[in-house]
Amino acid sequence: MIDDERYMRRALQLASLASGETTPNPLVGAVIVHDGHIIGEGYHHRSGQPHAEVMAVASVKQRELLPHATLYVTLEPCAHYGKTPPCAELILRERIPRVIVAMEDPFAQVAGRGLALLREAGVEVEVGLLRDEAWSLNRPFLTTQLKRRPWVTLKWAQSIDGYMDRLRMDRSLAPVHFSSPLQLRRVHAVRQQHDAILVGYRTALLDNPQLTNRLWYGGHPIRIVLDRDLQLPLDLALFTDGKSSTWVIHSAQAMPTEAHLACAGVRYLALDGKKLLPHEILERLYQEGIQSLLIEGGGQTLQEFIDARCYDDMYIEVAPQILGAGRKAPHLPIL
Repeated sequence: MIDDERYMRRALQLASLASGETTPNPLVGAVIVHDGHIIGEGYHHRSGQPHAEVMAVASVKQRELLPHATLYVTLEPCAHYGKTPPCAELILRERIPRVIVAMEDPFAQVAGRGLALLREAGVEVEVGLLRDEAWSLNRPFLTTQLKRRPWVTLKWAQSIDGYMDRLRMDRSLAPVHFSSPLQLRRVHAVRQQHDAILVGYRTALLDNPQLTNRLWYGGHPIRIVLDRDLQLPLDLALFTDGKSSTWVIHSAQAMPTEAHLACAGVRYLALDGKKLLPHEILERLYQEGIQSLLIEGGGQTLQEFIDARCYDDMYIEVAPQILGAGRKAPHLPIL
């Protein structure tokens, strides 16, 4: 059992290497062991590329050992044809006799079919080893499958006396910066792990943020801004820098002009109603394939998602500074 845990932890470690890169697919790692030695391992790098089991089998130099080996995989092997062939069929073809799976795949086209196919063929299958760790690794994927909305992380920085910023009415005053260089790198690492990053109208207007990942490896998240009446100036970095796609969520009562539509890499997503409600925003983003969403501000937008209980995780930085006055940080409910 101790050895089984060790090999499964290695599979989980491998899976995490592709964090932020596999949407809409889950993170999956696989390890193949023969006689106490790892003879193959791999992980799923990106949607459309080979699955973890395929990568692990391909890395085995002595293929004749596979009929005597154990496969450790962090998620149930698929049994359907998608962008790649079924991994369960690969396992049977290579005659791997024992498979240990961390957790079942709730995806409708899998959902136990892979495990059933293996068991019917006589493969020894064990499920549930390090299930909690496997679940935690794939929280965005599992949230979209089970709740039909993205996994939502709220993020903000504040002073020790509970303020996010000084009072500002325009861009002539720079925002207060709480984060150290090390903390900024951590923030950009969090950005890289999310499919999209969202801010409200006021944050976009006053801060003119880039909302990109500049201090960590990997790509940029999709940038999303709430602009109900389409009043944001089109000279903002979100519309002009071309560093990542920008989506503007607005009321259906406001129509994009020719100037709006001329902005390269910008999409406009209309929602019915005068207010942009959190649950409606998440429903639309789910329909657009977003699995994980990082909300960075401002305070009003964060508070609306808190009040609607439309969040799963929080990343709050409290800096050893006292502002004395300004824009209050969001208020958290007493649980």
